[in-house]
This record gives sequence, structure tokens and C-alpha cells, in this order.
Amino acid sequence: MPIPYELVLGWRYTRAGRATRRNGFISFISGVSMLGIALGVAALIIVLSVMNGFQKEVRDRMLGVVSHIEIYGPFGAPIADLAGTLRTVRQNPQVRGAAPFIAAQGLLARGEDMRGSLVRGIDPALEPQVTDLAQGAGAQVIAKLVPGEFLVVLGIDLARAMGVREGDVITLIVPSGQVTPAGVVPRLRQLQVAGTFSSGHYEYDSTLALLHQEDAARIFRLEGPTGVRVKLADLHQARSVARDLVAALPPDLLVRDWTQQNRTWFAAVQLEKRMMFVILTLIVAVAAFNLVSTLVMTVTDKRADIAILRTLGASPASIMLVFVVQGALVGVIGTLAGLLLGLGVAYNIDTIVPALEALFNASFLPRDVYLISRMPSEPQSADIVPIAVISLVLAFLATLYPSWRASRVQPAEALRYE
Repeated sequence: MPIPYELVLGWRYTRAGRATRRNGFISFISGVSMLGIALGVAALIIVLSVMNGFQKEVRDRMLGVVSHIEIYGPFGAPIADLAGTLRTVRQNPQVRGAAPFIAAQGLLARGEDMRGSLVRGIDPALEPQVTDLAQGAGAQVIAKLVPGEFLVVLGIDLARAMGVREGDVITLIVPSGQVTPAGVVPRLRQLQVAGTFSSGHYEYDSTLALLHQEDAARIFRLEGPTGVRVKLADLHQARSVARDLVAALPPDLLVRDWTQQNRTWFAAVQLEKRMMFVILTLIVAVAAFNLVSTLVMTVTDKRADIAILRTLGASPASIMLVFVVQGALVGVIGTLAGLLLGLGVAYNIDTIVPALEALFNASFLPRDVYLISRMPSEPQSADIVPIAVISLVLAFLATLYPSWRASRVQPAEALRYE
């Protein structure tokens, strides 16, 4: 089956301009159009992949500390029926683990240095069921928390900021004071550092302190745990499971899933991702406008060829198709090149960024500024497919006006001065 001449001519006009006809290289103008589309597509893929990776990395590290669902007692008070609450929670088929905890705040002091801290009382035996922090090497450190010993495990950045290590003694100052003849004075308790943990999340590594649940209850004068942490088989089902637990548990308990606890942050990331998509799509749009100018110049240059084709019987639709094919080929080749470049960088960014940091002796993600210290990347088909489709659609739309102009060329007028 012979190839239609419209496709042959469209490919020939794409690969050879008048100045490069001898060597057969892609013409300079077509090459610039392809490069613009390729860079726009690659930039979109790389940026959105990094944003996806950043969101996933922060989410996973965050969930290693805060759990998928947390249930709190009324107004921060202990849960009255803890055994019944745990039994109800574990009956849900999505639940893989549940553990009680105590959440409080306090000041950690060593000498004249004081640091605000989130104090969490945990059960070392049940904690591995609900958090990745208590698994692997972290399990050995958390297992040191023995009731009555008043040991504490600090986030690694908190320990560094206070200049303490395993075996050192620090003082915990709790908000609720005790009444004495001299007035209300804060209550103090000396704790011995049993070790440190690293969640990879600076916000928690710099503020969180773990105690045994019984020790925390004594220090804060509580009758029992103030909450229950829940781990699910599928973290994306957290909202639906939370609604089920709200219906099954007493109405005075507060049920919050991980999307509610960090709603502002995740909403900001989604908004930023959408805006970056719109802004970077303009790069592809600019490249499409460049393709318009390329095709207009090609039509002007090929007026004699168009006139000859018309005199040989070619219809205006066939002439229009020739230049649509040329523009579409530029768009397809540019889009494919951009996909290859973008995916190549996105899948190897964990190697490229450290090499650039070493080359320029700089840190792109300082730990004390950003939540993570390395550049993550997660290309997703939900982003890549729309990018490719938009690029191809813009390239196709850019061919319509120049192709229409080519189909309107009058043979007699075009050949008058040839």
C-alpha cells in the first residue's frame, strides 16, 4: 500500500530546510520548535514528579510518627472505656493495629537551656503495631522504656540542640503546677535519656519526647491514656474508616485521620502543584506559538511547490494536510523527546542532585529549613499522560492557521515571478 504523498511531503519539509537540504539534518527552525516543546514537557514532568515525591516523602515520614487515625478523649481527658474503645476499633476490617497513648506538652531543661517539647506516653509493647518508628533499630531504643524508671527517648535533633546523649539527665517541667504555701509552682521531674530516634521528619525529630505510658500518667497526673492510635491496611481509606469509627464509638470521643491533622499543608501542596502545572504549561504554549511562525515561514518558502501541486490536481484539503503533518511531526517528536528527557531526569534525580550539590558545594534542601534533606521524585501516569496530551493538542492547534493559509495559495499568483 503506497504511502500518501501528504505524509511524504510533510516529513520532507520537517527534516530538511533549504539551508540544510544537502546534509539532511533537521532544519534549524523546526529543531528550535521541537526543542521548545521538549523542554516544556520535560520541565513539567520533572517539577511535578519532584512535587509528588516531596509530598509522598513527607507524608510517609509524617505517618511514621502520627499514625493513620488518632482517637482522643473528651477535651484531652483520659478515655473512660479504653478496653471497649480498643475492642471496637480492632473490629474494623481495615485496622491493622491500635495502641493507647498519652499526649501532652512540656518544657525540657538542661542547665539554662530550655526547649518546648511534645511529650508522648506510649506502650512499648503495642507501639510497633501503629508506627514505623518503633520498628527496626527504633524498636531496641523504645524497648528501654520501663515503667517506674522515668526514662525518655528524644528526637535526634532535639537531643543535639540540648547537647545530651544516652545516660544524661534532663528535667521535664509540666504546665500544671502544684499548690504550695508559697503559691503555685511548676512541677518538675528528672528524666534519664535512654536514647534517640530519627523519623527523618525535622518537625518531630526536633520536638518529640517519648516516655512510658505509666510514667507519663504519673507526671501529668492522669488516670489513663488520653488517646488511641490506629494503623490501617490502606492509608488512603483513612477518611472512610474514620467515619465508620465515629458512628461506632461514643459521641464524646474525637476521631481524626491523618488528612485532617495536616489539612493545611496538604491543601497548600495541591494548590501549588496545580499552579505550577498551569505556569509550566505556558512554556509548551510558547513553543506552540513558535511552531506557528515556523509553519508560516515554511508556507511562504514553499509557495511555488504548493502552486505546482495545485496545478497537478492536489486539492486544498491535501495541501492543508501536508502542513498539518509537518506541524504534527514536530509536536510528536518534541513531545517524545521531552518525555524521554523528563522521565530520565525524574527517575535519576537522586543521583543528579547530589552530584550538583558536590559540584557547587551547596545544599539545596537544608534540614533546618525544609522537612526533608534530599530531593525525592515520583513520576505518576496521572500527570504524565495529561502533559503529553496537552502538548500534542497545542501542537496540532498551532498547525491549523498556517495550513489553512497554505490551502488558500493561488497557483497563478504564486508562479507569476518564478
